[in-house]
This record gives sequence, C-alpha cells and structure tokens, in this order.
Amino acid sequence: MPTVAEIVALPVIQQGEPEILCAHGLDRPIRWVHVSDVPDLSDVLQGGELVLTTGAALRAAPLDYLRSVAAAHAVGVVVELGAGAVPLPVNVGAIAEELGLALVAVRRVIKFVEVTEQVHRVIVADQYQEVDFARQTHEVFTDLSMRRATPAGIAEAAANLLGAPVVLEDLTHQAMAVATAGHPTSDVLRDWQRRSRQHETGAERTDDWVISEVGRGEDAWGRLIALSPSDDVAARFTMVLERASQALVLHRMAERGRTDIEHQAQAGLLEDVARERIRFEDEATARAFALGLRPASQYLPATLRIAGWAPKDGADADPVSEQRRSARLLDAVTRSVKALGHSGLFSLRGPGEIAMVLSLNMRPGSALEPLGRALRRDAERAVDAHGLVLGVGTPAPGLIDAIHRITDAAHVAEAALSLPASQRVCFRVADIRLRGLLSMLRTDPRLQRFAEGELRALILHDIESAAGLLDVLRGYLELGGNKSALASRLHLSRPSLYAKLNRIEQILGVDLADGESATSLHVALLILETRNAFSGGGATL
Repeated sequence: MPTVAEIVALPVIQQGEPEILCAHGLDRPIRWVHVSDVPDLSDVLQGGELVLTTGAALRAAPLDYLRSVAAAHAVGVVVELGAGAVPLPVNVGAIAEELGLALVAVRRVIKFVEVTEQVHRVIVADQYQEVDFARQTHEVFTDLSMRRATPAGIAEAAANLLGAPVVLEDLTHQAMAVATAGHPTSDVLRDWQRRSRQHETGAERTDDWVISEVGRGEDAWGRLIALSPSDDVAARFTMVLERASQALVLHRMAERGRTDIEHQAQAGLLEDVARERIRFEDEATARAFALGLRPASQYLPATLRIAGWAPKDGADADPVSEQRRSARLLDAVTRSVKALGHSGLFSLRGPGEIAMVLSLNMRPGSALEPLGRALRRDAERAVDAHGLVLGVGTPAPGLIDAIHRITDAAHVAEAALSLPASQRVCFRVADIRLRGLLSMLRTDPRLQRFAEGELRALILHDIESAAGLLDVLRGYLELGGNKSALASRLHLSRPSLYAKLNRIEQILGVDLADGESATSLHVALLILETRNAFSGGGATL
C-alpha cells in the first residue's frame, strides 16, 4: 500500500503547493482515502485512511477534530486552504504531532475527486497484482506437487518467481539444491555454512535473507532460503518460500508413501522393542510373525554396512533421492534374504546401514557366507554401492533379546569396515579382534595422542624425504619381524633393508627387537589405519 509521503508526492497534490505541518507518520501506509468535512470522524472511519478536508471543522475545534481522527485510527489529514481561506490555528501542527497524525496543508484548490481516483487506482492495482501473484504462485507449486517435481525443480521455480537466488539446505547447513536466478553460483554459495549459521532462525526474515523452515518442529529436515530481497517485496518472498516449503514437504511425504508398508511396520516393531515400548516376548513375536518372521529356536541379530555408500560425483545428494536410494537397498536386502529361504525383520538404521533380525532355515555357520555373497552382489546391482560387510551378533533364543543385540552387531560391522579390503562379507565379534576395538575407540583423544607420540617423527621424516620408511615398518611388524620375507615383499636386498630398519630405530629411538616396543608401534599403526579407513585420509596424523 502507498504511504502518506507517496500520496503527497502525486502531481495532483503537488499542484496545490503542499506544506507539511506535521511529518509524523508520513511513512505509514494508507488503506483508503476518505473525503469529509464532518466534525467527528470517530464513527465514520475504519482505520488506515487518509482524510481529505476543506478544514472547517479543523479551524473551529482543532483538538476535538484531530482527536476524532486519531480515535478512528486514521493515518493523517490533508486540508485544503485555497486562496483567501481562513488560516489554520497556529498550534495544529503540535496537536497532530502529539496525536501521531500526519498533517499536510495545500495552499491552492485541488480536485479531491482526482486525488481519490488516483490513489484508489494505485491501491486497487497493487492489491490486484498481489492477488494475481498469489494465484500464480499457487498454480506453480500445485502443478509441481502434482508432477512430483524434484527438490531442485521446486527451488528453481521459487527462484524464477522471485528473481532471486534460492537455496535448499539440510540441518547441517549443507546446500542440497541451488537455484541462482542468474547470479554466479560461487557468489551465492560463498562461505555458505558460516553465513547460514549466522541466520539461525526458523521462518522469518533476517537482514538480507528470507528463511522458511521445511517441515515443522521435530519433523523439520531443512531450510529454504532466498537471498537479498528488497523491503517492498519481503512479503512476496515469505509467501513464495512458504509455498515452496509446503511443496517440498508434500514431495517428501509422497516419496515416503511409496515405501513398502511392510518395511515401515517392521521398522516400527524394531524401534518399539529397542525403546522398550514392547517388553513382553509374546507381544513382540505375535507382531513379528504377522509380519512374516518365521518362528525359530534362535534369532540372529545383524547389521549391514556399505563402505562405499556415498554417491559418485555428488549425484543423488538431496534427501529425497538419498531416501529413495536407501529404499532400493532395503528392497534388495529383503529379496536376497527371502530368495535363500530365510525370513527377517529389517529397518534402515542410517545411510548405507540396515539393521535386521534373521530367522535362518539352517545353522548360521552354513547360511551366513552364501547370504553375505548374495547381499553384496544384489546391493551392487541395486544401488551401485561397493564394500558391503555384514556384522553378526550373538544369536538369542528370544526375539526381544535378539533385537537388543542389534547394537552389538552394528559395532562389529563398523569395525569390519576398518579391516583391509577382502572378499569376506560376514564378521563376528571374534573376527574383528584388535582392529575392532580400535575402530570403536578411534575418536578417543587419548588413543590419537598415543599414535601421535609413537609415529610422529617417522611420518614427518617420510613427508620430508619420501623415504617410505612407514611402509617398511608396517611390513616388518605384519610379518612378525621376518626380515627375509620382508626383503622379498619389498624387493630389497638384505643390506638395504637392514639399513632402513636401522634408520627407523634411530628416528624413533626404539629397538625393534624389543617385543613391547614392536607392539606399541604396531598398535599405533593400526590406530592410524583405522582412522584413515573411516575418514578417507592419507597416511598422516
């Protein structure tokens, strides 16, 4: 809506040589223009009007008249004086200031009808434009929802409507979809995470950003952000982002709806038992058997993990595509288990991770390796992910105990990911040994400080000289100090190998023949390898 100052600036009023008697409220928007000379307007106006008057009542009783205008919540008064008109009382400006009203006097006669026509045309035209824009926005996002557009397509539509960059980010401030609206992508995403964290609000305008939360409360999973709106279109930005956020939520719900209902029920059962909402075995087994789990003398807890789960080249990086990919993995795992004659309960535990309780049709010793090979093969075909391992927990005679042991199986699977790559798929607690323990403790600062103290000097020497002594030490320890076997593996002469081993002892200040020293160094190397297996880092601490 136009402000009082914008109305005063119209040519039709400027022709009357306006004089500002009270500038208070000139920046307030007006809802309508009302022409009246009645002395009491308190019951005539509805609020937000600009009053046009010839001033008779204002001259007769300025305080009463302006009070009635203020009581009706009008924004100001334009009084026409004209040539030879009786001047206004000298204190009218002060009264208007006290009451918070804009007061403007025009010294020459103007046509009020022209003023009302022009102002109302502006108001109605602006309102029509807003209504039309809202209609267009509604149609755009309704169409996108019907077509199940991708999050990137929804962000692109919002950016096109606003003519400004729009970014969809997740709760860790990772930009999942970007529509630049013609701006350089590098400028839009420059130092994105830091800038985004400076705008930690839910769904409101902050400085030069407009932010809408995607999802509500605990179900929120991201934020939709429009950059650099101007003050006069901030309301449009808010409306468009809210509609875009609704479209994203609907899209996510639709994708979830496509997930097999059986999988949802199985995941719900596993969660209910894990959170102890179900505590009685008969209740748990009744629900499990109804979901296809066959009765068994023992139930096997297991967790599947895929080392190479991250998509290549940033493909399928948005949450919906990630969820769709996880659903394909879950389907493939379920089919593999059933194809071999087993049954189970399955639940997505995280990206590239599936928790399960299996009812096997044969002894675990005979069933697990064929099952592991089938799972790895089918997962590669379904989601193009490699490096699958299956962590197996201790079997339990009761279903509830087996479900609670899924956490142990998850630890085994995590530890198995740190082991050197091999054709082996299934791992038990006994298989992960020291590497398993170190993988579970890999984030402990004390463990990291120990590895740093043991190997730092040798790593720095390798970095400076590219001597490769770290690999020599690793081979020496892996082969139990067998120098002949190590020389053969490294294709070195015995004297050359002895020189390298002596150099390692000098750099580290240890005797490699000492059992405790060799054990400490071997543990430090395993800590380094375990950490790098999970971080993808190089051979540096």
